[in-house]
Amino acid sequence: MTDYCAPVEDMRFVLKNVVGMPEIADLPGYDEATDDLVDAVLEEAGKLAGEVIGPLNHIGDQQGSVLENGVVRTPEGFKEAYWKFVEGGWNSVPFDPEIGGQGLPWTLNTAVQEMWDAANTGWSLCPMLTVGAIEAISAHGTNEQKKKYLPKLVTGEWTGTMNLTEPQAGSDVGALRSKAVRDGDAFRIHGQKIFITYGDQDYTDNVIHLVLARIEGAPDGVKGISLFIVPKVLVNDDGSLGRRNDLRPVSLEHKLGIHASPTCVMAYGENDGAIGYLIGEENNGMACMFTMMNNARLNVGVAGLGTAERAWQQARDFAKERTQGRDIATGEQNVPIIRHPDVRRMLLDMKAKTEAMRALCYYTAARMDVAKKHPDADTRRTAQRDLDLLIPITKAWCTDTGCDVAHTGVQVHGGMGFVEETGAAQHMRDARIHPIYEGTNGIQANDLIGRKILRDGGEAAKAFTNRLRTEACAIAGSGNDDVAATGKAIAASVGAIDAAVDWILSTGPIDIQKASANSVPMLNLMGNVVGGWLMGKAAAAAVSEGVNGHAAWCGAKIKTARFYADHILSRSSGLLATIAESGDTVMALKEDQF
Repeated sequence: MTDYCAPVEDMRFVLKNVVGMPEIADLPGYDEATDDLVDAVLEEAGKLAGEVIGPLNHIGDQQGSVLENGVVRTPEGFKEAYWKFVEGGWNSVPFDPEIGGQGLPWTLNTAVQEMWDAANTGWSLCPMLTVGAIEAISAHGTNEQKKKYLPKLVTGEWTGTMNLTEPQAGSDVGALRSKAVRDGDAFRIHGQKIFITYGDQDYTDNVIHLVLARIEGAPDGVKGISLFIVPKVLVNDDGSLGRRNDLRPVSLEHKLGIHASPTCVMAYGENDGAIGYLIGEENNGMACMFTMMNNARLNVGVAGLGTAERAWQQARDFAKERTQGRDIATGEQNVPIIRHPDVRRMLLDMKAKTEAMRALCYYTAARMDVAKKHPDADTRRTAQRDLDLLIPITKAWCTDTGCDVAHTGVQVHGGMGFVEETGAAQHMRDARIHPIYEGTNGIQANDLIGRKILRDGGEAAKAFTNRLRTEACAIAGSGNDDVAATGKAIAASVGAIDAAVDWILSTGPIDIQKASANSVPMLNLMGNVVGGWLMGKAAAAAVSEGVNGHAAWCGAKIKTARFYADHILSRSSGLLATIAESGDTVMALKEDQF
């Protein structure tokens, strides 16, 4: 079983050469994000991830979290690792100094988040959820609420959750039944929530739950939902802890993967009602939740990347050590399986996709930083437009691709991948939750064609592909044959996106059901191509970087991008055909024909 080693060199390269970290550091408030600081952050995060958090991954999978006497017990070593994380200040990296954060770019924090995810997916979900609570309270909380809850959430001394789902209300959040009864300045919350990640844990003495519920008399559907802060332990005005609130985990889900992460069924108000405090305006809970959706969906995409990186490292190391069969070129017997062409193909497929995912996640985070911080309003608007377009792609494409990479990792191991001892199966099981989190990937695809393409007549998509086309031409003219071929493949694939966008624009207003039936191929096409564009940018940068040193590493970067162009971008025409020429087959069968 391979120990996780943070790919710091590739992270540093992508941050500098692909997403423009030096330009991000020039944004107001980010002046401390110098090259030296970025290097130091990556190196130290890599040590914590590799030496402390990573070794607990298999332990967590085997032991899982358990519910004992109403209290969640996490696996051996998890609590201690969490407090090393807190003591190192890692939870506070991207938050504003005025609320106790370090004020570093979200772009850099995304690289750090990848390390936690790759080292130990089940462990990393706890701080990921806390980010959402901090964002919601920061954006919509009263000054009193911010003062009371943010300091310890930002440090990580307390953790946060999101409570949306109920047994009858999954993606259709508007069907929720949890109710809030007014009680002076507070509310009494009654109801049950399911699938609550880290709804309880034994790390900290408090958990701050953000709970969606309907105030008595509110309208049906999403327009009648409000958001509440519901602490596990009530917090006094002076910040000290008071009495236990009327809420508890009643069971833990038995899951395919992420066994270490306690996925709780939470009961609110079994006695007098759980005390909750309205955050934002009444009946505006979904809008408050959507404040943090871009970041939450990006973080889930990063989780897909992290699991893929761990699976890739596992498969690479196994392929170098496992001896089997004959080298068909030399006739040598009992050679490492990495010499077999099909194993080499699988490994390159895993490597190329993982590097493309990394570039896409970091680039999306960089657009978030520009949208938040750039002094020019037009530049902020353009970045926000790009961000809105990229978020469903990043979330869905990276999580689907993460599953694909982990699945291939099992195949590289052969029969040894199907048994638990190697650890390859765990990566595949853990990765499978990510396409479901934060809006299933089908929902992301519908969001892409509905809100991001049809709503503005394709303006944002066309503006983005115009930039890609210009950059593809520059990549094609790099002077290196492999990079030039990659640039030409990008340009051809951008043409496929444009044709697919035109089809969506012409079909959607007439037959939205038909357009929606092709939304997933549309998202996959855009994910493949944007990933390929960023791989091309990386390859072009590697040409000049290789002249200055690290020639072998940069040469591998160039060849990996060429593999991506040959084996993944080559699918663009087929995806376009699926979108534009598939007819009505998806909806052709009647329900009783299934």
